[in-house]
Amino acid sequence: MASNLASIIGGHPAGGSPAGTVRSPNPACLTDLVAEVQLADAATFAAACAAAKRAQEPWARIPAPVRGRAVAAIGRIVEANKEALARLVTRELGKPYAEALGEVQEIIDTCDFFLGEGRRLYGQTIPSEMPDKQLFTFRVPVGAVAVVTAGNFPVAVPSWYLVPALVAGNTVVWKPAEYAAASARALFDLIQAAGLPEGVLNLVYADGPATFAGLEQALRYGTIDKIGFTGSTAVGTRIGELAGRHLQVPCLELGGKNPMVVTPSTDIELAVEGALFSGFGTAGQRCTSLGTVIVHDSVHDEFIAAFAAATAAAPVGDPAEDVLYGPMLDQRFATRFEEYLGWIQPHHKVLGSSGTGRISGANPRAGFVGDPEAGLFYHPTIVDGVQPGDALFRQETFGPVVGVTTYTNLADAIALANAPGYGLSSAIYTNDPREAFEFRQGISAGMVSVNNSTSGAEAHLPFGGNGQSGNGSRQSGIWVLDQFTRWQSMNWDYSGRLQKAQMDVADLAADLDYRL
Repeated sequence: MASNLASIIGGHPAGGSPAGTVRSPNPACLTDLVAEVQLADAATFAAACAAAKRAQEPWARIPAPVRGRAVAAIGRIVEANKEALARLVTRELGKPYAEALGEVQEIIDTCDFFLGEGRRLYGQTIPSEMPDKQLFTFRVPVGAVAVVTAGNFPVAVPSWYLVPALVAGNTVVWKPAEYAAASARALFDLIQAAGLPEGVLNLVYADGPATFAGLEQALRYGTIDKIGFTGSTAVGTRIGELAGRHLQVPCLELGGKNPMVVTPSTDIELAVEGALFSGFGTAGQRCTSLGTVIVHDSVHDEFIAAFAAATAAAPVGDPAEDVLYGPMLDQRFATRFEEYLGWIQPHHKVLGSSGTGRISGANPRAGFVGDPEAGLFYHPTIVDGVQPGDALFRQETFGPVVGVTTYTNLADAIALANAPGYGLSSAIYTNDPREAFEFRQGISAGMVSVNNSTSGAEAHLPFGGNGQSGNGSRQSGIWVLDQFTRWQSMNWDYSGRLQKAQMDVADLAADLDYRL
């Protein structure tokens, strides 16, 4: 049964659908309609920002430990609904159920970490250079925050923004992806069940142009103090420009072309396992998905044979079953992925499946699980022989395709890994500590894995990228608090007289000519 979904602003549904409606089907079974979504226009988005701004000061006045207890309640409520939420994510996004359970667990882990931050929003007490004077620092909330998220992690990634923003005393306008609308509404309802006052969290369904125009209005009116965005580099660049015109620094988590270096000393079987998971898990639709394997030429043949065999044998299909991956998230990504496949050149060798492109009766995949005609299922594709000048090497390819190239020395491998200009995640498979540390020192990525895949974030470690992957902002762990708080300093002079810094400072006479 399909849900009819509308935006929720100030605790109440927003009436009508001024920007029309969209349908959110199950990508594994396109005849299964999950939701019909009423889209807001720019004015509605701006109204949500105004509601959040009005609610922010009262929310910030609630003691931080109490806000922490609200986060604790969110975690327990999500935990009690873990299986139901995971089933919805699987139905709406086509994510394999085991992965969906892991995604919901990430919300729980995030809440478990931040529930205590309400008691640890520490400032400092600092000695002054003058008597009868004391210095302090305080973390204060930034204010009202607009959060715009993608749908490949429809509930986990939003929690990276929402939970720390709320515990720090901010209010939020959350704009999820339209094709993840039902999952977003379910998470919204679970969070609201923790007792949040009206207007503290607002949910707005809107398309990209309406969201951008709404952000422009809200920034002009002064009702948004911070933007958090997860999505493409192209859109993130525009949001960064918009925020910069208002002297704001957004939190940007963008795309990736994530490299994995395979050295001669590594366990090839382990490297193949990592490449399979990070390259094809979630059908390659993660920002941290493996883009290019950079393998030493001495082990290239062994690696590519094992990788191709593992990929060909991997179960693909119905996400309710035990599969490596299911469908593309939405038709827009399927269409775009077919464009990426057009980048395959004559000098490339294609491996990994019995075909390329969409899996169907006419283009079958051996061992497919379920009915390939029902959804947006695509063959896993390994492209061996990619070169630095190839689009497949330079550009993010959101979908189940992995490039492979070779290197002769580690310095060359690091140069190849950095060449596309992204800087989100990276991995090296090696049993030589010197190689691991040389790679870490040379790679531009914000995240480095050694003998682990490019995908897989823990809730208490900083997550984020550099270059085309982001502006250096970090999510998760204590580091994300720097996105949602500002430092305020205070000096308190109780001497009863004006004491001037750097001028009214006592000096001890030192004999600088003293020698033994």
